[in-house]
Amino acid sequence: MPTGSKGLNDKSGQRTSPGSHLSGAVLQAENQRLRAQLDAMMREARLNQEKMRRFDLLERKVIGAASLAELIRTLLQDYRTLFELDTVSLVLVDPQHEVAQILASQAASVPEDGLIFLDSDQALQALYAHAGRPILTPNGPAHTFLFETEVPGVVSLALLPLVHHGRFIGSLNLGSKDRQRFLSGSSTDFLERLAALVAVCLDSALATERLKLAGLTDALTGVHNRRYFESRCLEEVVAARRSGAPLVCMFLDVDHFKKLNDTLGHQAGDEVLGYVARLIKAQLRGSDVVARYGGEEFVVLLPATPLQAGLETAERIRRIVAAQSVPAKTQETIRVTVSLGVSMLDTTATAEEPSALVADMVSRADKALYEAKATGRNRVMSTPEA
Repeated sequence: MPTGSKGLNDKSGQRTSPGSHLSGAVLQAENQRLRAQLDAMMREARLNQEKMRRFDLLERKVIGAASLAELIRTLLQDYRTLFELDTVSLVLVDPQHEVAQILASQAASVPEDGLIFLDSDQALQALYAHAGRPILTPNGPAHTFLFETEVPGVVSLALLPLVHHGRFIGSLNLGSKDRQRFLSGSSTDFLERLAALVAVCLDSALATERLKLAGLTDALTGVHNRRYFESRCLEEVVAARRSGAPLVCMFLDVDHFKKLNDTLGHQAGDEVLGYVARLIKAQLRGSDVVARYGGEEFVVLLPATPLQAGLETAERIRRIVAAQSVPAKTQETIRVTVSLGVSMLDTTATAEEPSALVADMVSRADKALYEAKATGRNRVMSTPEA
């Protein structure tokens, strides 16, 4: 038999070269590597598909929000739940406090934590100066103004600039305790799309609310009109019956207003009404409602207020109006007084329809006002619940 390298017989009797087993092992390892790579790609595809499903669901909620308050709740609550985040905040640029007033006027249920108002966009301009796109970054001192309260353990942030028509509306801010959640350099396609959508929807919601307010605001005094009051009063009565909280209604009338109009003219009368409206509003909470009911008459709703507290508010308004001089464009000083009638929602009439309870409460407040005027004016009168 010849000497030298000898081939080996495989099981079939065929001779194999010495490197064939090595080649097979390499091929098997490569196959395993490719399979692992394929599995990883499939997992990533499934994750992206799930992410897309969640984004699609969130987008539908954002686009379908029926009001500004619902849109804000969707961003602060639904986003956090859907994407399993540890904290979410929404910063809004609100220099005239317009958004805050709209939400207060709606008696809207907006999460207390997470909504922040800024008087200017300077801080956001500085934050996003070098990036008009979302920022993925570790948490740090430079970001504290974006979150009302600090959530322990949050180390990873995604900051979304909300810009519409070249101006900052605000910033949507996401936080996670997972350091790998938002890594600098990662793709931000989904977040950019979301930021653009949220900015457009916020701007649209604000425009809608402005149009609503235009139809529900008294042009002369700047407070709500009777139409708004009647709608809001029904809502407050329904809410009070559900929660059991007290509700006070107050009618207010400027004393001797016709004589003032006849003597000094309608312009002076308009100035008096505008000034009295501002004095009333200054004595109320954000959740309270004031509206011009007609002529020289105003109506006020005080939710979650007992009758005694309502009477104290009425007396405070009466004293402040009587102590002020109206800054009108007249040669003589104008001083006016007001009469007030106060009633409280009848919580014992559980079988009554809400509209009937509204009519009863308003009627009793009006009757108390009539008694205040009949007994000398510049005073507060009240009626019992029934």
